[in-house]
Amino acid sequence: MEDPRRRIPRTDVLAALEPVRAAERSLGRTVVRGMIRGVQETARRGEIAPEAVEQRLLELLAGRRPSSLRPVLNATGVVIHTNLGRAPLAESAVRALTEAGGYVDVEMDLTTGSRARRGEAARAALLQRCPAAEDALVVNNGAAALVLATTALAGDAEVVVSRGELIEIGAGFRLPDLIASTGARLREVGTTNRTHLSDYSAALGPRTGCLLKVHPSNFRVEGFTAEVEVAELSGLAASHGAPLVVDIGSGLFDADPLLPEEPDFDAVLRAGADVVIASGDKLLGGPQAGIVLGRAEAVAQLARHPLARAVRADKLTLAALEATLHADETPVGTALHVSRDDLLRRSERLARALDVTVVEHDGRVGGGGGAGVPLPGVAAALPEAAAAPLRTGDPAVLPRLTDGWCLIDLRCVPEDRDDEVLSAARTALEAIR
Repeated sequence: MEDPRRRIPRTDVLAALEPVRAAERSLGRTVVRGMIRGVQETARRGEIAPEAVEQRLLELLAGRRPSSLRPVLNATGVVIHTNLGRAPLAESAVRALTEAGGYVDVEMDLTTGSRARRGEAARAALLQRCPAAEDALVVNNGAAALVLATTALAGDAEVVVSRGELIEIGAGFRLPDLIASTGARLREVGTTNRTHLSDYSAALGPRTGCLLKVHPSNFRVEGFTAEVEVAELSGLAASHGAPLVVDIGSGLFDADPLLPEEPDFDAVLRAGADVVIASGDKLLGGPQAGIVLGRAEAVAQLARHPLARAVRADKLTLAALEATLHADETPVGTALHVSRDDLLRRSERLARALDVTVVEHDGRVGGGGGAGVPLPGVAAALPEAAAAPLRTGDPAVLPRLTDGWCLIDLRCVPEDRDDEVLSAARTALEAIR
C-alpha cells in the first residue's frame, strides 16, 4: 500500500505557484519557505490530507502580514492608548510614511545636488505652526529630547527642578534617573506639594546648569499646593544667566478648552522659556518623536551636541511629522472632540443589532494627557466573557472591561468601520453562547 506522505507536494512545486511567488515578494523567501515546510509537516503527521496541502498553504499566506504587529480597533474609549501605539496617524501621514520608505531627499538639496540640513521641511512646518519659536529640532522621542536638553545645557552641572515634578513615566522610567544618566546633577527644590520662587532662587549659583520645569502629565496634586509659573521662572533664570527648559509632555500647539490644565508650546514660549520639549505622538496626533522648540541659540546648542546624532529622527518620522503638522484634522483630535450625541447614535445602532444595552461611559485622553479629565460618552455593554474573542478575532477589537461588563466604546473607532465592530461583536457573542 502506498505511503500517503509520498503524495505531499514537493517544496519546489509549491514555491512555483504564482500566489506563493507573490507572497515571497511581500513577505520574504525565508518566511514563505518556512510556512511551506510547516504545512508539509502537518500533512506528514496526518493532520491534513496531502491533497489539502496547497489549499492550506494559500489560506495561511492570505492571512499573513509582513509584520507580526496586528491592527487593532480601539474600543476602549482611551484616545492615546500607549499599549496600542499611542496616536493613530492621519491618512496623509500614513501616505507620507509609505512614500518615505524608498529613497527621499532627507538630507539633500536636489536643486544644487549638495548636502542639506536634515529634516528641513519638518523643521519649517514646526516653525510655521508655532511662530513664537525661533528654531526647532526633532529627535526620536520625548525622553530623548529631555536627555539631550539637560545634557547639552547643563553638562555635569546642576539641573534645578521642583520635587513635585520628579515624575515617573511609562514602563517604570523615572525622570530623575533619565537626567542623572546624562552626568548632570539634580538640585531638588521645594516639596512634593508646594514650591515657591524663593526655593529656586536659593538654589541658583555657580554650579547651576539649567532650570527645568516639568508638566506632571499623568497625575494631579490637589489641595494645599503651590507652583511657580513659567513667566516667573524665566525672569529668575535670565537674571542668573541660566537657560529654562520646560517639558510640556503631551505636545499641544495651541490651548484647547477641553484640556485647560494642559500647557501648550505657544503660551510657554511666550512666557519666556528658552527650550520647550514634548512628545509628537500624543495630543499632536503624530508619530513617536521628541519635539524641541525655542530660542535659536539654545536649540542650536542642542543640535551641535554629539548626543544629537544618537537620538536623531529617521526619515519616516520626519515625513509623518511634517504631514501631521499640515493636516486639517487628526484621528486624535476627532476622537477627543466627538459629540456625545454622535456616539449615542452609533452605539444605539450597534446595541440594537446585538440586542444589548447602551450605558454611560466616560472616555479618557490617555498617554499622560488630561489627567482626570472625563470625556463624556456611552458604550454598548456585552457580557464580560465576550472580551477574549473580541481581542483575538479578525479584526481584533479591544474593549474596556469594567464592573463585570465588556464595553464597546466607539469614540476611537472611525465611523466607517462600525460594521466591522458589529461583525466582530456578533462572532464574539456566538462564541460564548
